[in-house]
Amino acid sequence: MIMKQVDLTLPESGLYRVLADKILRVAREAERRTLGLESFGILKAYGIPVVKTVIAKTEEEAFRVAEEVGYPLVMKVVSPQISHKSDVGGIRLSLQDGGEVRAAYREMMEKIPEKRPDASLEGVQLQQMLSGGKEVIIGMIRDPTFGPMLMFGLGGVYVEILKDVQFAIAPVDEEEARGMVTGIKTYPVLAGARGAKPSDIDALVDIVLRVSRLVCDFPEIEEFEINPVMVLEEGKGAFAVDMRLTLKKD
Repeated sequence: MIMKQVDLTLPESGLYRVLADKILRVAREAERRTLGLESFGILKAYGIPVVKTVIAKTEEEAFRVAEEVGYPLVMKVVSPQISHKSDVGGIRLSLQDGGEVRAAYREMMEKIPEKRPDASLEGVQLQQMLSGGKEVIIGMIRDPTFGPMLMFGLGGVYVEILKDVQFAIAPVDEEEARGMVTGIKTYPVLAGARGAKPSDIDALVDIVLRVSRLVCDFPEIEEFEINPVMVLEEGKGAFAVDMRLTLKKD
């Protein structure tokens, strides 16, 4: 595989930082320490590609925006109290039409409160459904001694099962970022094992570098993860599908 130098290009004049700061400032003013998919704007500000996502707060709105996003799509519940959406039935995959969207919305709003009566349900997010990619996780936890510790590994549920991850202290350069990606034991899965097409490794390196800059720019971010990042075939990019961010207590 030919390794290309990653071009980490961000808007000039610190505009990316201003846009992200505005989102975080609104969260602090609302006394919200945990942010999820509703804060995708932070990723967009730093040039991290995201899956097309729209928030809907009612069944009718969900039906309308589903027609705009297009099928098939994914529905996810929006709640600051729910981290693992699949555990409470908060994810529906491969919805094919408006009838399925309506049914999935009603079921979430009826069933989830039975499992999590403490959770505030703020609606759902409808996402374009990607296929043919592999899931990875890119995250950070701020260590009291070493500062922001970046993490990379296979994503989805596998990161908890396999625990095959690489760590590095931010900020990282391109060589260190690439070493994180290629250093996991399961890297052959991404590189194209047994005749499979290789994943877009350069796109992953680029996202690691952008996350490194983000968490260094904002020391108030205590924990951060994009899980999963869906990486497609070489040359087709990688896209954030879900994120979670925790701010430090004041």
